[in-house]
Amino acid sequence: METSKKAKWLTEKRRTALSAYLFISPFFILFAIFGLFPMIFSFYLSFFRWDGLNPMTFNGFKNFEFIFNDPVFYSSIKNTFIIGIMGTLPQIIIAILIAFALNSTLIRFRNTFRTMIFLPYITSIVAVAIIFGVVFNNQPFGFANYILSFFDVGPIRWDAEYWPVKIAIATMVFWRWVGYNTIIFLAGMQSIPKELYEAAKMDGATLSQQIRLITLPMLKPITMFVVFTATIGSFQLFTEPLIFLGRNLREEGITMVAYLWRDAFVYNSFGTASAAAIVLFLIIITLTAINLWITNRIGRSKKIS
Repeated sequence: METSKKAKWLTEKRRTALSAYLFISPFFILFAIFGLFPMIFSFYLSFFRWDGLNPMTFNGFKNFEFIFNDPVFYSSIKNTFIIGIMGTLPQIIIAILIAFALNSTLIRFRNTFRTMIFLPYITSIVAVAIIFGVVFNNQPFGFANYILSFFDVGPIRWDAEYWPVKIAIATMVFWRWVGYNTIIFLAGMQSIPKELYEAAKMDGATLSQQIRLITLPMLKPITMFVVFTATIGSFQLFTEPLIFLGRNLREEGITMVAYLWRDAFVYNSFGTASAAAIVLFLIIITLTAINLWITNRIGRSKKIS
C-alpha cells in the first residue's frame, strides 16, 4: 500500500524536477557557504569590536563613526574613483579599437594575435608584479624613469608620489584587463550579421560610417556589459595596489578594498573592516542603479526620437 503511495507521489514530472534541483544544488550550497554567509556575517560584525581572537563586544555604530572620521578612508574612496577612471575608460576605448582590428580581414595571423592579446589576463599576478616593479622602479635605471630621462625629466618615486602611484596602478589594471575586454568586444563584433556591412557598402557607406552607424550601435549590449563589469571591478581593486605598495599601503595609492583588508588582517580590527565593506557595498549598489537608470534613459530617448 505504502509502495503504491510513493510511486503515485514520485511522478515523472516530480522526478525530473528533483533531478534538476540536485544538479544545481552544489552551486547554491557553495554560494551559501562562501558567499551569502560571509556577507551576512560582515553586516553583523560591523556592529561589534573584534580582533579575531577574543570575544566580540557590541559597540553600536562606533565602527562607522571611526571610518567616517578617518582621513585615510576618504583617500581610499578618492583613489578608487581616480584609479578606476584612469584604468578602465582608456581600456574600453582601446579594447574596441583592437577588437575592430582583429576582426578585420586585412590582418594576417589573426588567431595568433587574438591569443597574444589574451595572455595578460591569464598571466600570474606575481609575474605582473615583477614586470611592473622593474618598469616603475624609483631608481634612475627603472624603465619608465630611463625613458623620461630622454625628456630631461628627473627620477620619479612611483610608489610614493600622489599621481605617479595612481598612474602606475592604473597602467597595471589597463595591461591586465584590456585583452579580456578585447575578446568580449571581438565576440560581439563577430555576431553582427555581415549582410549589414554588405548593404552599407552597396549604399556607398565609408568605413567610419560603418563603424559609427552599424558596429557601435550593435555593440551596445556588449558595451553595457563591459562597463558594468569594469565599474564593479574597479571598486574591487585590491591585488595591484597590494603588490605594488606592499602591506603598508601608502595613503597615495590605497583603495577601498585594500583599506578594509589592512584594517582586518594588519590591524586585526575586523569590526571597522566590516563597516568599510558595507559602505563599499552601498556605493557599488548606488552606482550600479545610477548606471542602469542612465542606460535605460538613453535607450528610451533614442526609441522616442
